[in-house]
Amino acid sequence: MFAAIVLAALAASSTGLATIQYDAPPPNFAFPTPHGPKYLSDLRGKVVIIDFWATWCHVCTAELNDFVRARETFGDRIAVVTISNESPDVAAKYLQVLGITLPLVEDIEGSVFRIYSVSAIPVTLVLDPNGAVSYVSVGGLSWNELSTAIERALPDSSSSTPGAGVLQ
Repeated sequence: MFAAIVLAALAASSTGLATIQYDAPPPNFAFPTPHGPKYLSDLRGKVVIIDFWATWCHVCTAELNDFVRARETFGDRIAVVTISNESPDVAAKYLQVLGITLPLVEDIEGSVFRIYSVSAIPVTLVLDPNGAVSYVSVGGLSWNELSTAIERALPDSSSSTPGAGVLQ
């Protein structure tokens, strides 16, 4: 068990996300909703998926379907927030054309990308219901990896100790 924790800590430090630590909340930020601005910290109580992506990244856009599937599979036990640092409305129009209604942060100035130390995409974080980082994926993420990370973060998980993980 100790070896797994050490391995996860080493993997976390190698993700290049200098401001992100396992079992700790990531930086807070605001995002728009139909009911006004909401903060990441407002989502505590749910498993939260944060996805950094762009329309020109084929791996990123392929993953969008998995985030939709996660929302359909896990319902209101999870929340998904996507973040793109492209020009105004590029990502929003892309999602609209595809009929995808995932919450989008248009990080035009790159401030959220900077506070999360994201330099390459895609990057996906899974937060547990307490708001702490429980999983980080740098690079492509499969449905099995995503659903396993969500299940481990859920409070009713059959696993007694959620395992931190990293995928590169």
